Amino acid sequence: MIQAEHLTKYYGDIPAVVDLSFTIGEGHVYGFLGPNGAGKSTTMNLMTGCLSATEGRVLIDGKDIFENPKEAKRRIGYLPEQPPLYLGETPEEYLKFVGEAKGLRGTALKDDIERVIQETGIAEMRHRRISALSKGYKQRVGIAQALLGNPRVIILDEPTVGLDPIQIIGIRDLIRDLGRSHTVIFSSHILSEVQTICDEILIIAHGKLVAFDTPEGLEKKLLSPGQITLVTDAAPEAVQAALAEVPHINDMDIQPQDEDNLITIVLNTDQEDIHAVSRQVFQAFAGAGIDLLEMSLKKASLEDIFLELTEDTSPEENQAEESAADTGTADVQLPEIPETTTTTETQTDSEEEVDPQ
Repeated sequence: MIQAEHLTKYYGDIPAVVDLSFTIGEGHVYGFLGPNGAGKSTTMNLMTGCLSATEGRVLIDGKDIFENPKEAKRRIGYLPEQPPLYLGETPEEYLKFVGEAKGLRGTALKDDIERVIQETGIAEMRHRRISALSKGYKQRVGIAQALLGNPRVIILDEPTVGLDPIQIIGIRDLIRDLGRSHTVIFSSHILSEVQTICDEILIIAHGKLVAFDTPEGLEKKLLSPGQITLVTDAAPEAVQAALAEVPHINDMDIQPQDEDNLITIVLNTDQEDIHAVSRQVFQAFAGAGIDLLEMSLKKASLEDIFLELTEDTSPEENQAEESAADTGTADVQLPEIPETTTTTETQTDSEEEVDPQ
């Protein structure tokens, strides 16, 4: 569905994305992780055609986003980190404007607006000014505009940033639902969020792709196959005797606990198939009549994986996106707000913040 080939972007002499290549299939939800300044937003802007690439290309359903932008962009719905909302309009008015900009007219426009309003759960807010909506509802309006035209690919840059826990859960559920009928790519700094929602995860660091796999696949790659932790109330001598015949155990560390005469045993093995060793340990305990109260394998969390893959990233070279923003070299183009609809975030005394969704 999406194919990035040797994608490279420089801001002046500063590399933001370096020789980035990956392929995203149709359907499912893809998470995009990386430290601040690693190139996530730049990559998303390149994928959507908001930025031009220094080198490389991006194909959306076979259409080159740089050479054939009109056809490629018809297949993409995009929500930037800062949603380009016209605060003086209602969600329905704003969606009508965006829909017309996407080429929708008449009954098709009306039906599509109704569809995205229902999908994003903003029906009760459709006639309120966007400036009076909570941040959670503003994000939903931003997602709704991305869904207009029923694009096959939905790209969301930090869709839950700044939201409270209830709002985050609502947006997560919405993203999960969208993944049933669209290819969804979203970036986030919340690792548990990505792990919970995504079918596959891309991790970028130093402007380069360092991992692309399922959450389970990433965990398996960093699984520590040599360590098994046990808890029992048996005597240490009995444990040592029971495990004496189990192969591939290189070291045994027995640590007493302070309560109920429990002990913790940490086994280090040289066997890649840790489950085979754990099965033999269980059988050894059962054969010796020893109660095995707990058994756990040491495995990495997504946070461990993220840190291991990105910890050697150079802080100086990770400032490309921030430097571009400070110097005005980023060439993201957003529609200008008409003067008649310009407003500020400041609410009048007569406007009340809508309860978060």
